Amino acid sequence: MTSLSQKLISNWSRLGTRFLPFADAATPDVPLSRLLRLSLFQVSVGMALVMLVGTLNRVLIVELKVPAYLVSMMISIPLIFAPFRALIGFKSDTHRSALGWKRVPYIWMGTLVQFGGFAMMPFGLLVLSGAGQASNAPQWIGQLGAGIAFLFVGAGLHTTQTVGLALANDLVPPESQPKVVGLMYVMLLVGMICSSIIFGTLLSDFSPGRLIQVIQGAAMVTIILNVIALWKQEARRPAHLYPEPPKGKTFKESWNVFLEGNYATRRLIAVGIGTMAFSMADVLLEPYGGEILKLSVSQTTSLTAALAVGGLVGFGWASHILSKGADPFKMASIGALVGIPAYLAVILSGQLGEPLLFALGTLFVGFGAGLFGHGTLTATMNLAPEGQSGLALGAWGAVQASAAGIAIAIGGILRDVVASRTNSSMFGYCSVYIVEISMLIMTIVAMLPLIKARSISKMK
Repeated sequence: MTSLSQKLISNWSRLGTRFLPFADAATPDVPLSRLLRLSLFQVSVGMALVMLVGTLNRVLIVELKVPAYLVSMMISIPLIFAPFRALIGFKSDTHRSALGWKRVPYIWMGTLVQFGGFAMMPFGLLVLSGAGQASNAPQWIGQLGAGIAFLFVGAGLHTTQTVGLALANDLVPPESQPKVVGLMYVMLLVGMICSSIIFGTLLSDFSPGRLIQVIQGAAMVTIILNVIALWKQEARRPAHLYPEPPKGKTFKESWNVFLEGNYATRRLIAVGIGTMAFSMADVLLEPYGGEILKLSVSQTTSLTAALAVGGLVGFGWASHILSKGADPFKMASIGALVGIPAYLAVILSGQLGEPLLFALGTLFVGFGAGLFGHGTLTATMNLAPEGQSGLALGAWGAVQASAAGIAIAIGGILRDVVASRTNSSMFGYCSVYIVEISMLIMTIVAMLPLIKARSISKMK
């Protein structure tokens, strides 16, 4: 285990600080190698997200001929667990383990649940599709098995990500937290990009047997990455040495304390609106490029890479600026502001038939989303009440994940309804982009009191 992790991290670290914009997040007590090793849990989360919303979405509909509405329902099942992220964060804040750990038991539990979901998933999907000998099995067995598997994977990744970010927050001083946030989310994007390439390559010659191998391989990789990530990260302390929660011991009391200060409710509302604004067209950009701009599959796939690159650049730039003491609410507002001309460019690209303008707009959509996500998450960490970092991060994650899922569903429905009423696919797509622009404006308006309150507190 030790030799494997050391080899992995040493190869990673050779990239140098030129290509790792968050390398200065390291401290004498928490070196870069340790932070990179911890960030592997985000790689496993990114792999799970790609499997759920990318690879299986295509395989089930195209290769296995599962109805699209049923696939959408399965993919949305993990969102059921998203609102529980705040409760999970609270439990990890207050956990008093006999083994001396607060965060590790929850991350390990999330890892095992995610592993279990992947382990049972391929068989449920094959029964659901009726492929091969599975055609003799009742359809409800496949639906039940696939539903449970998707729920387990969603519960596992939400648990792992929430508590993993809280652990990262525990390890570094407050001045290094913005860079650590950036590093963790860069690794999430890296995990998504690498996983999408690997899954696409492995499934290029598709067969039901190959699908089983890929999904169960993802289960094993989840265990391996998360064990390496957790190895000797959290110091063991006897339960009696952990401080009691500052106010109240129940979740309800702690939640009320969290909502009392620093405009917490408005922050969560702004996070929800902004996330919906950036997420509504997530599954529509590639179809827009193919249907309206007549781009090939390889060209639209490169647009997804452009979106991810924009997010990486956004996180890197936001981390650099926030580490100098900049206002995270201003950073989030700038991200929302960047998104407005970006979506206008996407709309105009279809009107003018300009793929280059579409690619540029997609790049800046990712850039704005990176600024917004980093700004709101940093503000959440900075303003978390003492001893409630897990609860605060869980609340942010619950709102962010739920808002993204709802937005994706609304975007698809809105596009279909408008397109059918107007007999124009162009109007269908553009209606979604216009709604997103309106929501970005609403996000900026919601952020203004937060920016003003921070400015007043600095003057005092």
